[in-house]
Amino acid sequence: MQILHSLDPLRRAVADLRASGKIALVPTMGALHEGHLTLVREARRQADHVVVSIFVNPLQFGANEDLDKYPRQLERDCALLEAEGVALVWAPTVEAMYPQGFATNISVSGVSEGLCGASRPGHFDGVATVVCKLFHQVLPDVALFGEKDWQQLAVIRRMARDLDLVQPHVDAVIGVATVREEDGLAKSSRNAYLSQEQRAQAVVLPTAMKDAISRIEAGEPVSIALARLQETLLAGGFSAVDYAELRDAHSLVQLEERGAVPMRLLVAARIGTTRLIDNMAVAADW
Repeated sequence: MQILHSLDPLRRAVADLRASGKIALVPTMGALHEGHLTLVREARRQADHVVVSIFVNPLQFGANEDLDKYPRQLERDCALLEAEGVALVWAPTVEAMYPQGFATNISVSGVSEGLCGASRPGHFDGVATVVCKLFHQVLPDVALFGEKDWQQLAVIRRMARDLDLVQPHVDAVIGVATVREEDGLAKSSRNAYLSQEQRAQAVVLPTAMKDAISRIEAGEPVSIALARLQETLLAGGFSAVDYAELRDAHSLVQLEERGAVPMRLLVAARIGTTRLIDNMAVAADW
């Protein structure tokens, strides 16, 4: 497995890989867990060679967010990836990704608005910019992202569609189902920030979401089901609910009632100083 930190060697290595098959890209910020490895395993099914990027992207962190304390475990991460048969790890320095004088920003309106976009201004500009650069650097045939960050996936697909990208084409930007712990909590690097007590309380998030979905699908008004969801989270140990919304799964337009379209229930809530996000599908009312 190659581990590269600068662009020219990356391009030579990618060209060599391309000569013998299809390339899949799995972008990450490191601190890998089973959710990331699930993406890698799916990438191996989709392509002949897997490239994993590891880059803690400063553009997507706000002024009061956890850039400095975000876990950086490159040696451990690379050992995990080598065991999974990854061909190449692209771990650029900040200087390699954003050289002196870098002045370009990609902003995707619509799907980036509201939800995490409301509480994290500039976050999705940072995501779109770095992912667009990764796509141009690696030129993958397919790229894989976790569905846990549903809004992020929508932003990346919108960007790929609007910019007419061909490597990967928007149809080759693949979402992989959220990987969960045995008790239902979505796997996340931020789960490591939870104390033992907070981790026990955090399971109320997926449990309350499933209950809200059952109520909505049974015909309870969306506003009532979502209010009950928030009350359950706050009573269960969460300190704040940033949002709990029903949205069109593709456009992310907010829905006040269950409709005849694919839908997602999206929630962000804080427990202690840790912000957890999750989303689940809601059956359309055909």
